[in-house]
Amino acid sequence: MNPYAKLTFSLSLVLGTTITISSNHWMMAWTGLEINTLAIIPLISKHHHPRAIEAAIKYFLTQAAASTLLLFSSTINAWHTGQWDITQLSHPTASLLLTTAIAMKLGLVPFHFWFPEVLQGSPLTTAMLLSTVMKFPPITILLLTSHSLNPTLLTTMAIASAALGGWMGLNQTQIRKILAFSSISHLGWMTIILIYNPKLTLLTFYLYCFMTAAIFLTLNTTKSLKLSTMMTSWTKTPTLNASFMLTLLSLAGLPPLTGFLPKWLIIQELSKQEMTPAATIIAILSLLGLFFYLRLAYYSTITLPPNPTNHMKQWYVNKPASTLIATLITLSTLLLPMSPMILASI
Repeated sequence: MNPYAKLTFSLSLVLGTTITISSNHWMMAWTGLEINTLAIIPLISKHHHPRAIEAAIKYFLTQAAASTLLLFSSTINAWHTGQWDITQLSHPTASLLLTTAIAMKLGLVPFHFWFPEVLQGSPLTTAMLLSTVMKFPPITILLLTSHSLNPTLLTTMAIASAALGGWMGLNQTQIRKILAFSSISHLGWMTIILIYNPKLTLLTFYLYCFMTAAIFLTLNTTKSLKLSTMMTSWTKTPTLNASFMLTLLSLAGLPPLTGFLPKWLIIQELSKQEMTPAATIIAILSLLGLFFYLRLAYYSTITLPPNPTNHMKQWYVNKPASTLIATLITLSTLLLPMSPMILASI
């Protein structure tokens, strides 16, 4: 892709995100979301491959439908209340339509079908953007309207997302699809706590972004797309692979690592809100995710291929990982001791 074109699309992504997260008016928020959608489509389809084109078309159709629903929701609310302010969402039908639109934008169950397919057809760097940056504007709209959303609906969608994200990731061999289902599962954790503690949702999202970005950039460095290539990538960058295993375990939410912090706080907050059954169910469902993260960690560092694979041998490359990856991996694994400071700042 032409560097100037790539720069234009990247700046458009920044512009669209900034417009949406800083707007009070529904039309401006919708405009930002549209700019984002149109900027990411060329980045999805930059490899002229049938799967990439298919992913771009699926992404466009889903996001266009979600944007239409969002516009319809805001129009109904304005019709009944005379308000175009995002925080003044008070009409029940408008609230229901908005929840549907944002669930489609994010890939929450039952509107998740497009997300694994689109991620599988995208390059690793674009898949990273789709999993992190592109989710920020819809989550911001959810935060602004959290006081007027239906708690039962959100809790049901959250538990369904955690269940499906864990269950569907179990039998996948393509790493991008595994990370897509991991993203759906994490969105369930963010959604369940949204109404009771919106700042905790934001903290969970930030930490999830650090961990997912570290994983995608590591995969991009080792050029691993499926489990069989991952098994031979340890010869290329052994240190990076060991750090990669820690990041995966952090994403699973194991205690000494950063990923444990949001899960611990969410379960604590749900218990305070007398939602112990929901907390128990979502904690048990996270064990499904733990299984496939452990499988990824096992394939990446602990095991050797038992027989010659069909892939070219990846010789050791004496090329240090970038500072960005090192910083992200550090943030993804070592923030738990700083949790009192993090809690004081939110």
